[in-house]
Amino acid sequence: MIGISKLYCGGVHASDALRYGRMSSKLPSHLLQFSEDKKPVIVWNMTRTCNLNCVHCYSQSKNLRYNNELTLEEGKAFIDDISAFGSPVMLFSGGEPLMHPNFLDLCFYAKSKGMRAVISTNGTLITKELAKELKKVGLSYVGISLDGLESVHDRFRGKKGAFREAIDGINYAKEAGIKVGLRFTVNKRNAQEIPGIFKLLEEENIPRVCFYHLVYAGRGTKLMEEDLSHEETRQTVDAILELTKEVYSRDNQKEVLTVDNHADGPYIYLKLLKEGKKEEAANVMSLLKMNGGNSSGVGIGCVSWDGEVYADQFWRHYSFGNVKERNFSEIWTDTSNPLMKQLKNKKEYVKGKCKDCKWLDICNGNFRVRSEAKEDDLWAPDPACYLTGGEIYDAK
Repeated sequence: MIGISKLYCGGVHASDALRYGRMSSKLPSHLLQFSEDKKPVIVWNMTRTCNLNCVHCYSQSKNLRYNNELTLEEGKAFIDDISAFGSPVMLFSGGEPLMHPNFLDLCFYAKSKGMRAVISTNGTLITKELAKELKKVGLSYVGISLDGLESVHDRFRGKKGAFREAIDGINYAKEAGIKVGLRFTVNKRNAQEIPGIFKLLEEENIPRVCFYHLVYAGRGTKLMEEDLSHEETRQTVDAILELTKEVYSRDNQKEVLTVDNHADGPYIYLKLLKEGKKEEAANVMSLLKMNGGNSSGVGIGCVSWDGEVYADQFWRHYSFGNVKERNFSEIWTDTSNPLMKQLKNKKEYVKGKCKDCKWLDICNGNFRVRSEAKEDDLWAPDPACYLTGGEIYDAK
């Protein structure tokens, strides 16, 4: 996760994170990525059921009821364990988490245990009444996925009217006093929609947007050949940077982030240097070092609807164990598992240009799932890294 508004526009300085001691339990949410202890943020795909049929769904969800989900009691036991372990955030996801019969109870329970509760949703099921209930149980943030403006989004989601329903959900959440944000996964089919998303951000007074680089998992694997080329990625990141600068100049509370490609960090640093902003670049470098790059298997973890534990929400082909049989905290710290041990120190295992890259300390090898999907080699260079040879080897 790379905070564009924080790094490129100077919204955060290294001293901001240091002021809190960089412990995840003390950091405000916008600084969590700079924590030192790296207690894992948990993505809980609490249900596989979903009312939509999205073309890039990593969980390959369908609109049917699955019978292998954690029970209410098992869910509470899971929350007991990870809250005691020190995980600062529970991100409820799916499928569509609002279709889970115990969502409100489990959200309230996570809050009662001192965790921050957030949700990733398609937004179509948020009514005015439900938004009030979400506020009552203490939900901190609602992230609503959009894939473009109306016609593009509806095609991605497989339902006419999904865009309008999502916008209604955003407005109901805002009316209830819940912070909302957009989640947008970039690929060849929708990159041209990004300026429209920025316009929507201002028109609807939405405080936050996250632009996700495509990860090749689930149905997203079928879009692998529709991922942006390296040059297209650079153009897209440039556009996001410029649009962020424009929006930030009018409203410095707007938060823009990119997610799932840590090459964005060095790219921003180098861009600031080219612009002659050496002091700003030095601050960015300090923050990138605090961030530490890809955190799969360390600072982010995933538990599926059936209790299986994954390195992140995209790594569904390899489970480290099941929380029905063993506590998450035990599974997560058990380095007798060879892959878990490797993920705790990825830099020792990456190959090729990643191994020799001058940015390895702040990128941490980027996304291993993409390498495995594209190159059939877990430790090969991430095929989505768009930095040039000169930027990788000759940077100062």
